[in-house]
Amino acid sequence: MKATSAENGPAIDLHIHSDASDGTFSPVHIVEMACSIGLKAIAITDHDTVDGVIRAIDAGVPRSLDFITGIEISTAPPPGFPCSGSFHLLGYGFAPDHPELTRILNIVQKARKERNPRILQRLEAIDIHLSADHLADGFADNGQIGRPHIARLMIEKGVVSSIDEAFDRYLGKGKPAYVEKFRVECPAAIAAIRAAGGIAVLAHPALLKLPAGKTVEGLVQVLVEMGLEGIEVLYTDHTPAHASRFRKIAEDFRLTMTGGSDFHGEINPDVQLGIGKGNLRVPYELFTKLNQKIADSNGDPRLREKAQLSLQQ
Repeated sequence: MKATSAENGPAIDLHIHSDASDGTFSPVHIVEMACSIGLKAIAITDHDTVDGVIRAIDAGVPRSLDFITGIEISTAPPPGFPCSGSFHLLGYGFAPDHPELTRILNIVQKARKERNPRILQRLEAIDIHLSADHLADGFADNGQIGRPHIARLMIEKGVVSSIDEAFDRYLGKGKPAYVEKFRVECPAAIAAIRAAGGIAVLAHPALLKLPAGKTVEGLVQVLVEMGLEGIEVLYTDHTPAHASRFRKIAEDFRLTMTGGSDFHGEINPDVQLGIGKGNLRVPYELFTKLNQKIADSNGDPRLREKAQLSLQQ
């Protein structure tokens, strides 16, 4: 897949998925791609795992590329803000081996492993026979296995012709093989990120489908009270109007602005590293401000207590 660098000065990408979650490229390959297209800084933000971050660090990141630890945690919307869209929190600049963060991720990953057999059972009930052993063997190198990997196995077995078809017909919400996903409570996710020395950022707010009478501004106010410190302003599926609105929210609530492509590799070839669908450019100054925010922030012991209480329920 060909990728081209953004123009008009140094650009960054702070929302990238590797094959440690549901991307198709290894962390090392992503680093190589970022360097080849001239990105100045990146963050690998895999779903509910830091395996990709650790693999990239262990392999070594060239001096020409700034690298910051990242993650995207699947969270439950806060009370009063139910939504049907993807509710995710990004974390940046944390210690990937911090025990509080590790504890939460272990809970999420255990729930994911328990979800996969239930999905396979539902497929079995409609005469689609996939082996758990084949799934594990085919994706043994991945940090965690989820629906995208089941979809890829369905392609290999000739059940569907594409990942989109697998989700549209079988694996998506409301479809025959869908199983609800476990999600971390917002206070717990934010607290774990902060306890590990990082900051929590609301991911792709334009994708949230809030009920009538609820606004992103109201949601952000609640999340800020929980310890949120950033919002993803620049994103592949954000229009200029979205970006303008979220920039104002960032200013009003004194939040750090971030941005990224949500690159997944071949699983979504329309979205390219660094430039999204050709409409994205995240300036390097956001990376500088993000680092400054992380340096200025301190963990709040009260938030850690909230995290422990949320997970004990």
